[in-house]
Amino acid sequence: MEFSALLTSAGINIALCILYLSLYSILRKQPHNFRVYFGRRLAEEKFREQVDYFSFERLLPTAGWLVKAYWCTEDEIRRVAGLDSVVFLRLFIFSIRIFSITTLICVFGVLPVNYNGQEMAHTRVPAESLNVFTIANLKEGSSKLWVHCTALYVITISACILLFQDSAERAYRKFVRVKLSAFDQNMRSSLNRCGLCGVQASSFELYRNKFVEAKKSDLTDPEVVEAQKDCPGAIVFFKTRYAAIVASQVLQSSNPMLWVTNLAPEPRDVYWSNLWIPYRQIWLRKIATLAASVFFMFVFIVPVAFVQSMMQLEQLKQMFPNLRGALKTSFCVRVVTGYLPSVVLLLSLYTVPPLMMRFSAIEGSISRSGRKTSACTKILIFNIWNVFFVNVLSGSVLNQLNVLTRPKDMPSMLAELVPKQATFFMTYVLTSGWFSLCSEILQVYNLVYNFFRKFICCYQDEPEYVYSFPYHTEVPKVLMFNVLGFTFSIMAPLILPFLLVYFCLGYLVYRNQILNVYYPKYEMGGKLWPIMHNTMVFSLVLTQIIALGVFTIKKAPISTGFTILLLIGTILFNEYCRQRFSRIFNSFSAQDFIELDREDEQSGRMREIHEHLLDAYCQSPPGSADEIPMEMIMEDPAQEASNSSQELCDTVQEVAGSIIQEHIEERHGSSSGRR
Repeated sequence: MEFSALLTSAGINIALCILYLSLYSILRKQPHNFRVYFGRRLAEEKFREQVDYFSFERLLPTAGWLVKAYWCTEDEIRRVAGLDSVVFLRLFIFSIRIFSITTLICVFGVLPVNYNGQEMAHTRVPAESLNVFTIANLKEGSSKLWVHCTALYVITISACILLFQDSAERAYRKFVRVKLSAFDQNMRSSLNRCGLCGVQASSFELYRNKFVEAKKSDLTDPEVVEAQKDCPGAIVFFKTRYAAIVASQVLQSSNPMLWVTNLAPEPRDVYWSNLWIPYRQIWLRKIATLAASVFFMFVFIVPVAFVQSMMQLEQLKQMFPNLRGALKTSFCVRVVTGYLPSVVLLLSLYTVPPLMMRFSAIEGSISRSGRKTSACTKILIFNIWNVFFVNVLSGSVLNQLNVLTRPKDMPSMLAELVPKQATFFMTYVLTSGWFSLCSEILQVYNLVYNFFRKFICCYQDEPEYVYSFPYHTEVPKVLMFNVLGFTFSIMAPLILPFLLVYFCLGYLVYRNQILNVYYPKYEMGGKLWPIMHNTMVFSLVLTQIIALGVFTIKKAPISTGFTILLLIGTILFNEYCRQRFSRIFNSFSAQDFIELDREDEQSGRMREIHEHLLDAYCQSPPGSADEIPMEMIMEDPAQEASNSSQELCDTVQEVAGSIIQEHIEERHGSSSGRR
């Protein structure tokens, strides 16, 4: 591809971005679109709908929304949107910082070395082939490869420093405090539970408190026994937080498959339709969904191969003979080979998130956040495989299955093929990056639906456009651009300015959407950051492996040796971070639970928490006809803790139909159990 084709693709996307952003700045001012662009603020009744009067100001595009989004503080975002939004925006902050450094080094240091790598007479830049801007333009044994090795060291060290300064431990402690204090406002704490509920088939039933207070002989009543035969799962409430954290981590029986306990999700995070699934089915479901995901990944090779064939002009003429006349025009050639392939791939990728979300639901997760986290991981792996590896390894290498038959040659294959695919990924960043951001802020689907509903169908009621943030689609997309940025940083630095623009624009766009559009229905607990961290380290390791292959092909032994040392250092850094920060995202500390329980008991807040728990896990709203009644008599949490703990264990034993052998010492928290 010539440089002019890249400029054509960039020009088309820039024009579309300007158009979409201008339309957004106008449409957001129209009163009939307030529910499309201010759904979260209207849901919280913090936005006053304006009177529908005509004004010329409403027809002029302005940039005031950018200023408001930029100056909003992180504490304000955390207060209105939760910790997950802060973690997501920190991903953009990290990306902006690291790729500012990378762009500065590679564009002004590496790019001139690549461009002057061969002794040749250069033509005008628009007529140049994009290969002259890549590392492939350097000849074997070039003494200039030390520049690439040095740049790789600077990029890796900078990335590791920035990753180590995300303040993971401080973010965790902030998360614990925020989550525990949020119960007063929206009753969505996952750590304050003290009741008992059981699941039978696909319905959720609450057992009255009389079962807890009844003696063991009363639980042998035939009606009670019959109702407890098919009880694959239950949610157990404790009077204190520490009791649940202990119950969730202690093996409840000598048979580990008899009764499995985990921390229960918060009330609005419970995925009720999966709560009935027995634990023994989970591993079968995970194997089935894994096989289905892998099968779909390989099936998706077909559209990716078609996209790659569109970039080859001769193959395109053979596939579509009727287009031979149109493909003789230089402008049409630049559009077809430089713009359409990335558009076709983008449209094909829209089928992936719904399918992966369905797979994640089939796996059996009892929480919506767990389902979304699982879908996020699946989509990320899918994108890395199909968008990166399949595109890079397409053509003769993929057809001959050299990737599978010669795995040891993978570094040299990637080193040879990655620079050749740089042109496609530049257009992919423009289309899937820039244009997708503009589509996100314009809310095209909701806008069209709102127009037809109000002006075509003439409905008078106001629809609600309040959705939770689609982390499972947006996080993999941003991480995919990070993978491309790192891998092409020294191979084809020309991609870096486009990526930096994407991260800067995305930072403002998503801040605006988080503040105005999306409503946090539940918390994922900041569990996306380990996925982000691991992907960054994977990107660095992949970049170093590709660079290792390039230095080997180019016969640069010194650079090869230093790259091996850098690779070892990166792996050791990741292992240190895993040992230091991994557990705090997957579990809670007993110290935090004890301190919080003491504060609640001393302030008298514990009784208030217990009173709210009656309605927290009800599927039906309080007072409705479908509400399931439940009686609960509260006692002082400090009185007879051991006796109440034993009674609760006996109740769980009867409801689950299993024998619990360990005695749970009651202190703090909540847990969920599945049999």
